[in-house]
Amino acid sequence: MSETDRECGYGEFTRLDRCESLRLLASAPVGRLIFTVHALPTVRPMNHMLVDRLILLRTAAGSTVARKVDGAVVAFEADELDAATCSGWSVTVTGRAALVTDPEAIAGYRQVRLLPWAPGAHEVFVTITTELIEGRRVHRGTPAADRKAAGGGRAGLG
Repeated sequence: MSETDRECGYGEFTRLDRCESLRLLASAPVGRLIFTVHALPTVRPMNHMLVDRLILLRTAAGSTVARKVDGAVVAFEADELDAATCSGWSVTVTGRAALVTDPEAIAGYRQVRLLPWAPGAHEVFVTITTELIEGRRVHRGTPAADRKAAGGGRAGLG
């Protein structure tokens, strides 16, 4: 048993509704874009904004993201987890990604304060629909709940 298992005991998951999931997603400065390259999963950390219920990303024209995600179904995950308190949340969105080509939309997205962390020009905007969204919150159970989950024994013992 790891030290974390002994300290955290049993946690409880709570499903989040769509509105709370979107609120938490909007509050996270960085998330993970999950897509495929040559039929293999690829993960890229990216900063993002939530604009009109779309996830907005900004990338370089020659990037793998710009070359591979247009029209693809992708996932985007963001979270805030605290190992010290054994608590946090995670939101995963599954939706269709699209490179933004409309000049008016591009002009509007340039007004959004989405500043890429990576160096270089990032003039390509990508949107991801938020059709499917799953959010969960985890927190440590109470000691009594821990004992009950462990079959009446001491919390965290096997």
